[in-house]
Amino acid sequence: MQTSPTSPLIDVAELASRLDEVVLLDVRWRLGGPPGQPEFLSGHIPGAAYVDLPTALASAPGPRGRHPLPEPGVLEAALRAAGVQQDRGVVVYDDWAGRAAARAWWLLRWTGHQDVRVLDGGWAAWQAAGRPVATGPEHRPVGDVTVRPGGMPVLAVDDVLEHVRSGTLVDAREPERFRGAVEPVDPVAGHIPGATNVPTSANLRADGTFRPADELRRVYAGADGAVAAYCGSGVTAAHAVLAMEVAGISAALYPGSWSEWVTDESRPVERSA
Repeated sequence: MQTSPTSPLIDVAELASRLDEVVLLDVRWRLGGPPGQPEFLSGHIPGAAYVDLPTALASAPGPRGRHPLPEPGVLEAALRAAGVQQDRGVVVYDDWAGRAAARAWWLLRWTGHQDVRVLDGGWAAWQAAGRPVATGPEHRPVGDVTVRPGGMPVLAVDDVLEHVRSGTLVDAREPERFRGAVEPVDPVAGHIPGATNVPTSANLRADGTFRPADELRRVYAGADGAVAAYCGSGVTAAHAVLAMEVAGISAALYPGSWSEWVTDESRPVERSA
């Protein structure tokens, strides 16, 4: 039977001592960055399986946004191919300070898998500690995980404005995008009216690891009532959900995020540039 870990994060030392006990997923990807698989092949944590975020951890872009939630069958096939088992702990890592890894963590929790953790500091922390590195493909036995959506709360697009009236909506993008001063990706600049800006960078220390729980509680001190998070396309908003879980705050994810919101011109937009 699965048990929930005491923290959604795991440090390098603990992971190194448990490599033979967990399923390890490398989900390297970053907005505007190079594909992650070539980087995985050139060096990764021994035993890891690579999972591609755009094709396995998201559906194709469309009216639901740039990275809508994947179809359950597609996600299940990708996780099984990576060796994910129903009754074995999973650790995910990336090279983007946990932003892509948080998406994988959230999705695995959404499927009903309880024992999922993010490597704090990711690939950079593993390398900095001088830990072993493997190259080339990895061959893992096929997993048996079953995807049962509903394990994490989701905010639907039609419920966003009502949520803002009664709770807290965290915008996890950088301040200039929140204000509408710049918009490098989506066709409309600005933010959802009533949202509060807490960029993912506020979750992190200078070395790319997460701030401790007491500091994160201060970062999210304004999170009153029901809490939800969004970003550009639902990827880095999971970083906010993860940080709030570290702080002891439960938050829903708005998966479509800004890229879904602006597909309908009737939805209100606010700018403060």
